[in-house]
Amino acid sequence: QPQLVESGGGLVQPGGSLRLSCAASGFTLSSYAVGWFRQAPGKEREGLSCISAIDEPTYYADSVKGRFTISRDNAKNTVYLQMNSLKPEDTAVYYCAAEGPAPIIQDMCVMIRGTYWGQGTQVTVSS
Repeated sequence: QPQLVESGGGLVQPGGSLRLSCAASGFTLSSYAVGWFRQAPGKEREGLSCISAIDEPTYYADSVKGRFTISRDNAKNTVYLQMNSLKPEDTAVYYCAAEGPAPIIQDMCVMIRGTYWGQGTQVTVSS
């Protein structure tokens, strides 16, 4: 049974950092494009960053460009989202998704596409 599990969320002060993990089981994540998305209360789900199956290209939304970095560890079947310089407006539930076999990365993020989705992890940025 294919499954994605996010972890690494929590409470952090403004300006702080967190690293989210998206671990896959039941399928090989390196064969899929992977994206990170978030949804704040009362808002639509937003695509933040997506990475192709071969690491290039990657896409970042303007809201996180320069602050967030997506990366893969194929040996661990895991994709990460390093989040720096966090702001209160980054508070949301963060989800990862996998899409195959070779989507257009920008479309995956902008149109919120994914074949498999995780259950989400809460990130709260507050002092």
